[in-house]
Amino acid sequence: MKVLANDGISAEGVAALEGKGFSVSTTNVAQDSLEAHINAEGIEVLLVRSATTVREALIDACPSLKIIGRGGVGMDNIDVDYARGKGLKVINTPGASSQSVAELVLGQMFSLSRSAYDSNREMPTNGAENFKVLKKKYAKGQELRGKTLGIIGFGRIGQALAGYALGVGMNVKAVDLFAEKVNVPVLVNGNTIDVEINPVKNLGDVIGELDYISIHVPKQADGSPVITASEIGAMKDGVIIANAARGGVVDEDALIEGLNSGKIRAAALDVFENEPTPRKDLLVHDKIASTPHIGAATTEAQSRIGVELAEQIFDIYGV
Repeated sequence: MKVLANDGISAEGVAALEGKGFSVSTTNVAQDSLEAHINAEGIEVLLVRSATTVREALIDACPSLKIIGRGGVGMDNIDVDYARGKGLKVINTPGASSQSVAELVLGQMFSLSRSAYDSNREMPTNGAENFKVLKKKYAKGQELRGKTLGIIGFGRIGQALAGYALGVGMNVKAVDLFAEKVNVPVLVNGNTIDVEINPVKNLGDVIGELDYISIHVPKQADGSPVITASEIGAMKDGVIIANAARGGVVDEDALIEGLNSGKIRAAALDVFENEPTPRKDLLVHDKIASTPHIGAATTEAQSRIGVELAEQIFDIYGV
C-alpha cells in the first residue's frame, strides 16, 4: 500500500500511516513527471496540498490510484467529480486548519489597523533618518474593539474567526447562503461562552455596515469573483478587507482601484489569482499586506492534517 505525499505531510501523519503498514514517500515529484512516477511505483494513494494538480488526464493514466487526498479545504486543484466517477475516493481535511487560518486573518487585521505591516517595511531603511515623518504617517491607527466584522462564508474557518473576533470585542455579522443560526464558542480563560450568530444570505443586506470584511468562500459557480467593483462601491469608506480563501474571489483590478481611491483603507492577501506567480503590483502596493498562501502553515495545523488524512485512509482500507 504505497502513498505519495507529493506536497509533504507531517511526521505525525507519516508515523500513523507507517504504523498501519503503508509505505510513505514524501519525495516531491515534478508535475510533468508525476504520471510516470505513480505508474512505476504502483502508487495507490496520492496526497497533495495546493501545489500539485490532479486532472482527468492524470487520473486516466494512473490505474493504480485508489485515493486522492487534499491536505486542506479547497479541492479546486483536483477534478473531484471525475475522479469519483471513475471509482476513486477523494478526501480532504476541512476542519484541521480552521484555527490557523483564522489566527492569520485576525493578526493581519491588527496589523492593517495600525499599519504595522508597512511600518515594518519602512523602519529598517528610513527609520533613523525620518523617524518623525514615519511617526506622523502611522499616527492614525484604529482599534478593533467595537468595530463590525463581516465574515463571508460561515463554515468552519468563518466560525473560528468569529470566535476570535468576538473575543477581542468586535461585532460579527455573517453572510452565508446555507448556514442557519450558529452558536459560536468563545474561549475566555479556559471557559467557553456560546454567542448566537444568525447569518444573512445576501451580502447587500449588511455590506454598508462593515468596518472589516473577511472572505471564506470559493469563486462563484461560473468562476467569477465574489467581490467586484460593484460590491466595493457599496462598502463603507475606509473598509479593511482580508482574503485567505482563494485567489480570484476578490477582483484584483477592482481591489487595486478601491485601494488607490481610498475607498478601501487596506487589504490582506494570502491568496492570489495567478499563484505561484502573483501580480507584482499587488505585492508592492503600500496598502496591501501579503503572505504566500500560509493560512494553514502552522505546525499544529499540519499535524492535524496529516493525522486526519491517515484516519480517513484507514477507514477506506478498513485497517
